[in-house]
Amino acid sequence: MDWRRAAALIAAAWACAALPAGAKSRADAVSNPDTKAWWHIAEHLSSDAMEGRDIGSPGHQRAAEWVAARFMAAGLKPAGDHGTYLQRFPVHEVKVVASAAEVARARDPVRLRFLHDYSVRAAEDLPPKLEAAMVFAGYCRPEDLARAKGKVALCINTRRIGLTTSAEQLKNAEAAGALGLIQVDDPGFTIEPFRWPAAYARTVTLAEAPPAPTHGFVSMTLSANAFAEMARGSGHDGAKVLAAGGRKAPLPVFALPGRFRASFRSTTRDYDGVNVLAELPGSDPRLAAETLVLSAHLDGYGYGTPVKGDKLYNGTLDDAAYVGTLIRLAEQRTGRPYRRSVVFAAFDGEEKGLLGSTWFTRHPTAPKASLAADINLDQLRPLFPLRLLTVTAMKESALGDTVRAVAGEQGIATQPDPEPERSLITRADHYPFMKIGVPAIGFVFGFRPGTQDERRYREWYQVRYHRPQDDLSQPMDFKAAGDFNRFFYTLVERVADAAERPAWKPASPYARLGSTSGAPR
Repeated sequence: MDWRRAAALIAAAWACAALPAGAKSRADAVSNPDTKAWWHIAEHLSSDAMEGRDIGSPGHQRAAEWVAARFMAAGLKPAGDHGTYLQRFPVHEVKVVASAAEVARARDPVRLRFLHDYSVRAAEDLPPKLEAAMVFAGYCRPEDLARAKGKVALCINTRRIGLTTSAEQLKNAEAAGALGLIQVDDPGFTIEPFRWPAAYARTVTLAEAPPAPTHGFVSMTLSANAFAEMARGSGHDGAKVLAAGGRKAPLPVFALPGRFRASFRSTTRDYDGVNVLAELPGSDPRLAAETLVLSAHLDGYGYGTPVKGDKLYNGTLDDAAYVGTLIRLAEQRTGRPYRRSVVFAAFDGEEKGLLGSTWFTRHPTAPKASLAADINLDQLRPLFPLRLLTVTAMKESALGDTVRAVAGEQGIATQPDPEPERSLITRADHYPFMKIGVPAIGFVFGFRPGTQDERRYREWYQVRYHRPQDDLSQPMDFKAAGDFNRFFYTLVERVADAAERPAWKPASPYARLGSTSGAPR
């Protein structure tokens, strides 16, 4: 039996096992054959049997092997390590497995619930205990932290443009001599609301680039409701203080009554992440030396803190379904190469900080100079008709022009990100490519303000984003899903077959990070 037939039989057998015996697939009601096949893949990859595909888990390994088999059955060649479809990379994990915290005071003590009221950044040198007085330091600008030495500083964790960023707050608090920083949710940031409970408190990093030591400095996050409790007796209304921060208004600096006490217990482990990489070699004698990367992330959150009694974070739309789009494209192109070579990449570790895509861009399995572009699939939510696409990095390269042209032909409007405070450009697997000078792009289903589409979009982020409720039972617009997949197939063909590779716009800040001018032709 040849490898193609063997792979096809393996893939078919596993596809049949996607749902429990007797379970009815929602895809049975979908009329479009491609969309039906796409949803069957999503059902398999986000079924309970895959256990949420957390990095380093048996479920993710099973998912990676299954995706590799589907790529092989579609006739793609291995593009991973040592002639395989897998690229492994070493990671190091620190996990806070137990923590307790309280505000100790004679009257009205406050007990905080780990992962429900607060979380902590796991670090190799996290101290076992922390106890100190507290000061609320507004936006944690240097001038706000004059009274923070030897204390735990609290500040509003706002993402609003023009205010101190989270990283700046950490740097400022450490420089001021604080023992720790507690960043409090901005309840008015409804664009992407803070969610509790947190799944867990883990830090996973590439082993070759460990984080800098914290020297015992503790970084934590806190819910707005918990802060209101902690602020009682301070002479300030905690809810009103946070509301003022949401308006970018001046904030007071004041002591919080009592002492903050916390304990932490951590574990560490080392293991491998796994990217799945497959190649469709190009057909053009000149352009085949250039590589277009198509990417989506395979990993999810796995098991975590229960929400409404469910502890399995299946990750159906984030991002199992769009690994499915890569598989469906590969299957449709069997025996029909593009002019350029195309690498299909299902990256691992996206949810832990773009680890797999970062590893690939540092250790590409194709010559780095050959990387012409990356088209990434993430953050897609087919919850309503596809009338508008928000395009990440739309104005940075010629990819944006091609996207506009293809979308326009299909009656889809496009727009740059209307909510830059969310920093979507830096939060998905296209970004490591941009950092090394390779043009890249991503998409989000767009909406017009005040519409039913916006209501559905906001509801998804409040109820399902990074929660167990992102599962196979959620509302779906299957026509919209099919419309996007057809847009994506056409876009890939347009980029992969174009005479010229995508170029940066001259004004783009990413243009100076790398150049495609000397790449092989």
